[in-house]
Order: sequence, then structure tokens, then C-alpha cells
Amino acid sequence: MKNNVEPTDNLDLKHLQLFLYLIPIFGFFPSLWTLYQGDAANKEQLKVSRLSVTLAGSWMAGYLLLGMGAENLEFLSLRLLILNTFLTSSYFLVSMMLMIRLYQHKPVRLPGFSKLANQIDRPLSSTDSKNL
Repeated sequence: MKNNVEPTDNLDLKHLQLFLYLIPIFGFFPSLWTLYQGDAANKEQLKVSRLSVTLAGSWMAGYLLLGMGAENLEFLSLRLLILNTFLTSSYFLVSMMLMIRLYQHKPVRLPGFSKLANQIDRPLSSTDSKNL
């Protein structure tokens, strides 16, 4: 009797893939690729990918804005650089916390960010596309 199990159906492989998405900075690229493919991923992969892209994008925007502010505002330079350090450390700690929650098989959610991530990836409804 032939067993029709796909190698990609392995739950451990999919779980490892979710860990890959949550790696700070580097996980952004496989997450973006998963969102780009869309139909090939399951709901959990899409949810974690959206959260990863949202976190990385928020961190990058804050990092760039604080860095530009530190260069242009001499009197606030040190304070903005310290804030930039806190932002980066927080991004890494939150990513590690999410990886721990994933390891414990708990939901990978962040209040506020998960809701924002789900709203960002919504396709245009038919009424919105008529207005374009």
C-alpha cells in the first residue's frame, strides 16, 4: 500500500518554518515571500508572516526616523540614539518572546500588532476596487 504523504505536510517542518519567520530582521524575507505566494501557505503561516512583516516594518521605520533625527537634531542626538537602542532591543526581545510562545504551542499574538497585521494584508473589497 502506497502512502501519499507529501514531505511538506510534515508538521515539524511547518513549525520550524514559523520559527524562521520570527527571526529578527532575517525572518522578514521568508515572511514576505510567503505573503507574496499567499495560496501556498496555511492560515497559521500567513498569520505569523503578517505579524513578522509588521514588526520588522515598524522597527525599520522607527529605526530610520530616530537615526535621521539623531543626525539632524544635535541637542537631542544622544537621547534619540538611546531611544533607538531601546527600540532595537525591544524588537529582538519581542521576537524571542514570540518564538518561546511558538515553542510552547501557544498563540503567536501581540495586542495591537496582530490586529494591525491582519488589517494590512486584507485584499480590496469589490466596493473599494470600483472606486479605483
